[in-house]
Amino acid sequence: MKRIGSLLLVALFAGAITLGAYKLFFENTKYVTVSSDNEAKVFNTSLTPTSAKGSGLNDVDFTVAAENTVNAVVNVTNMTSGRGSGSVMDFFYGSGGSGQRAQMGTGSGVIISSEGYIVTNNHVIAKADKLQVTLNNNKSYEAEVIGTDPNTDIALIKIEADDKLPYLAFGDSDNAKIGEWVLAVGNPFNLTSTVTAGIVSAKARDLGRNQSFIQTDAAVNPGNSGGALVNTNGDLVGINTAISSQTGSYVGYSFAVPSNIARKVVEDIMEYGNVQKGLLGIRPINPKTPYAVQNGLNEIEGVYVSKVEEGMGADEADLREGDIIKRIDDITVKKFPDLSGYLATKRPNDEVEVTFDRDGEEMTVPIVLKKRQTVVIPQFMGLEIKNLSDKDKRVFKTKKGVRIVGVPETYRGYGLDGKVLISVDDEEINDIEQAREVFSKISKYGKTSITMLDEGGERERLIFQ
Repeated sequence: MKRIGSLLLVALFAGAITLGAYKLFFENTKYVTVSSDNEAKVFNTSLTPTSAKGSGLNDVDFTVAAENTVNAVVNVTNMTSGRGSGSVMDFFYGSGGSGQRAQMGTGSGVIISSEGYIVTNNHVIAKADKLQVTLNNNKSYEAEVIGTDPNTDIALIKIEADDKLPYLAFGDSDNAKIGEWVLAVGNPFNLTSTVTAGIVSAKARDLGRNQSFIQTDAAVNPGNSGGALVNTNGDLVGINTAISSQTGSYVGYSFAVPSNIARKVVEDIMEYGNVQKGLLGIRPINPKTPYAVQNGLNEIEGVYVSKVEEGMGADEADLREGDIIKRIDDITVKKFPDLSGYLATKRPNDEVEVTFDRDGEEMTVPIVLKKRQTVVIPQFMGLEIKNLSDKDKRVFKTKKGVRIVGVPETYRGYGLDGKVLISVDDEEINDIEQAREVFSKISKYGKTSITMLDEGGERERLIFQ
C-alpha cells in the first residue's frame, strides 16, 4: 500500500510540473484590462455602421403592411367576346365552329380612394367588353373605364360600392432605396390576396421602352399585373407591371411603374381626361449606335443631347447639341430613364432646374416644360408634323394648321416638306393632336385629299389614292 501511495504521489508531482512548464513557456497569456469607469463602452468591429435593429430578416416586420394592403388590392377580370377559329378543337370544346365565344383574362388592381377609384395596368383591361372587380371580401362589382394611358401602361377604372372602401395612398417612389424591403400584393394564377416579399433591386430600368421602372425580386407572376408594390410602412411605391422571363413565369425579378408616375397619370385622367406630358425638347443619343460607341458616348454618365427641338424649353434656355445633362432638380441623371422617369411626373408649364456639362464646365438653368410640338403621324403617310410657331403663323399667313417637317422617302417628290397642312378630306386641322385624330380615320385603300399652304399663303391641294 505504501508503494502504491508513493507512486500516486510521484505521478501527481510530475503532472503538476508538466502543466506548470507548459503554462510558463508555451501558452500565450491574454490580458484583460478592467476599467473602473461605470459607463458602458460600445465599439464597432468594422467600418460599416451597424443597424439598431440588426441585419436579420426576423428584424423586419411585414405583417402590418400586408394587413393594410390585402384589403385594398382587388381582382380584375376582363371579359371579351371573340370568334372561334373553326378548328376541330373549337368544335369539341363548344364554340360551335365559328361562333362567338367568351374570353377571359385576370389581373389585379389597387383601390386608391374610398369612392371606388382603382388603378391597374392598361393591358389588364384592354379591349374589354365587360370588367368585373372582386374585392378581398369576395364581393363583386362591374367596373367602368375612366381613362387609360398605353404609354405608361396605367389605367383608371371605377366601381360603385354601397360602403366606403379601404384604399392605399400613393407613396413617394423617388424615396425608394435600392436594397429596401418591399411587398408585392396581387392575384397570381387567380390565387387571391397573395403577398410576396423582396427588395428593390434597381431603379430607372427602361426595358427598351424609354420609360422608368422599379426592379424588384419580390415574386410576381401572371395575374399580379396591376397589383401593389408597397414598402414596409404600407406606402404604395409602385404598380406591378411586367416580368422578364422566357417561360412567362417569375424567374427572379419583376418590374413596377413608380408610384409618382402612376399618381400623375391618374390625376391627369381625372382632371383633364388625358395625360398631360411636360417635355424638355431634347433628343438623347442612342448609346448603342456605332457612332456613339466609336466616339465613347456610350460611356458617358448623364444624357448626351443629340438634338434640341426648336421652340421648346430647352431651346429657349440655350441647351445645345453636345451638352450632357447631369441633374434635374434633386435627381441625379446617370442615364436616360433617370431623366424620362422624373419628367413623367411633370406637366406642361412646370419649371425644372437642369444642370448640364458643356465642354467641362457645369451650368444650371431653369427650363419651362412644354407640350409635345412634334409628332410622327403613324398612319400610312408617316409624316412628321409640328405645331405652328408665331413666326410660322406670320410667314404662312394662317392661325391654324401644322407644319410638315419630315417626309418619308415614298412621298419626297410631292413637295410636302416645309408646307403647312390645314385640312385632310376637308376636315380642318388646328394642332398636332387634332391631326393625329384626323389621320387615324384614313384608310390606305381609299382616296385622301390634303390641303396645304406654301410660304406665300397660297393653297395647294393634293389627292392620294
